[in-house]
Amino acid sequence: MSRVAPRKEAHTNMNKHLTLEERIVIETLLKQRESFKSIGRELGKDPTTISKEVRNHIQFSQTGCYGKSFNDCFFRKDCGLRNLCGNQNCNRICSFCNSHRCASFCNEYRQEICKRLSKPPYVCNGCELRRSCRVEKRTYSASHAQKEYEIVRSESRQGIQLTEEEALRLDTLISPLLQKGQSLHHICAGHLDTIMVDQRSLYNYVGAGIFSARNLDMPRVVRMGKRKKKKDGFKVDKKCRIGRTYTDFLGFIQDHPDVTIVEMDSVEGQVGGKVLLTLHFRVPQFMLAFIRDANTSQSVIDIFNWLWHVLGPDTFCKLFQVVLGDNGSEFSNPSALEMSPQGESRARIFYCDPRAPYQKPAVENNHGLLRRVIPKGTSLDAFNQEDITLMMNHINSYKRANLGDKSPYEVFAALYGEEALRRMGAELIPADEITLRPYLLQK
Repeated sequence: MSRVAPRKEAHTNMNKHLTLEERIVIETLLKQRESFKSIGRELGKDPTTISKEVRNHIQFSQTGCYGKSFNDCFFRKDCGLRNLCGNQNCNRICSFCNSHRCASFCNEYRQEICKRLSKPPYVCNGCELRRSCRVEKRTYSASHAQKEYEIVRSESRQGIQLTEEEALRLDTLISPLLQKGQSLHHICAGHLDTIMVDQRSLYNYVGAGIFSARNLDMPRVVRMGKRKKKKDGFKVDKKCRIGRTYTDFLGFIQDHPDVTIVEMDSVEGQVGGKVLLTLHFRVPQFMLAFIRDANTSQSVIDIFNWLWHVLGPDTFCKLFQVVLGDNGSEFSNPSALEMSPQGESRARIFYCDPRAPYQKPAVENNHGLLRRVIPKGTSLDAFNQEDITLMMNHINSYKRANLGDKSPYEVFAALYGEEALRRMGAELIPADEITLRPYLLQK
């Protein structure tokens, strides 16, 4: 495998913007299937810089492969439908049509997203399956990234360039959605054809007071206060952790790299009141939440047994192959979670290291969205499961940048089907109706 020659004096450019030459190196090494860490070492940059560069400049293309047109329907391989568009003169199977329109006419269409794109390097550069792939492609191009960078740099130096009419149009569209608790990225993803303004510029306009919405309407923009340290409490009996430590977890997923991983945690309201159990699927970033009267081990077992019943053994075992929790006392009976009431093996339970919430970052990060609706310190006693399910439907319908501007609901449906979602009570909320504010649950 050929390598790009190491750059001299790489240590001197750690804080400088990437140049076109460096972007070409990134594109070249991506094609050689090098990791972000390896590319960063080559350029003298932090791997997170390379990761952000690639994700910020992804190009999306709906192209097929040699001899086959683009088609990202999950059922395309077994599809034999014809004449969905009404053209009686066409005898071709719709899934092979070059017009790419069968998704618009077919009620059975379900979008397929390549699983590889949910993890580094997030793009198709260097993928050995690209020649036979018919789904949406995501690529990193050095020239395209440089042009986008120059546009953003130019706009940042020009100041605000808006007419009064354009500012009013954007304000009418964006401010009501910001005040619902939506982010600018989510709004831009849902209105690509109507906003027509760079996302970074919109942040500047809000900060400059051009719109009626303010920075206070964007929780991620406002800095959070320093977290208070939790007092030591009752932890899981060490005997429960034998064979289930975080080291055991890493060894298990190394031997079984394709298993589904669910991160499990509890969210407290006021001390002594109701609590939530959250179950977060890492890959689709889809999260379930269940309200419990008390933070007991039996309440968690009851929820697992309910899911086992409504999903059925096959679907449950497919979704909950590995579950990673912390050392809370509510997870102190792993055997009852791993085994069904009939004694069937249904999951593998592992524990994070003590005081290491960073080992299950996905669920911790998603709790930030939950806290927009139920602020920390709010009692959960007034809520029932219908309220919690409504909140999670709004959160799971919220579009994410690292999912290609898709929502967790859409990605989960593409991976596992909508039937499982229906059984768990999940519904897709229209983009403009999503509300991440406390008044969502006000009665």
